[in-house]
Amino acid sequence: MAKKETNNDQLIAHIIKGIEEVKGNDIDILDLREIENTVCDYFIICNGTSNTQVNAIVSSVQKTVSKSLKDKPWHIEGSDNAEWILMDYVNVVVHVFQKHIREYYDIEGLWGDAKVTSIETKY
Repeated sequence: MAKKETNNDQLIAHIIKGIEEVKGNDIDILDLREIENTVCDYFIICNGTSNTQVNAIVSSVQKTVSKSLKDKPWHIEGSDNAEWILMDYVNVVVHVFQKHIREYYDIEGLWGDAKVTSIETKY
């Protein structure tokens, strides 16, 4: 069964909406398309204040994307301890961190060549 193509822009918009529904913080989009040998086109990175909020963000993103685009992640990792959960939508990978874990791993620093777009939140 072939996976149906979902427009990256639509997918990103619905992922952001899902994050904002449960007040995810510090939302950044890293555009990796200009970098050689990357595993996907975009990283979306955000953080929550607790493992409960991290799980809520992941759940909200799943619900929002599933309801709007009838798409689901190819793979999810890290749900057990909810310090860093990775959601793989193939072309878009979502990283949901607890703040201290995000600061420790500094993905934005590791992918310093990526074009970063920060999303302004109104909460």
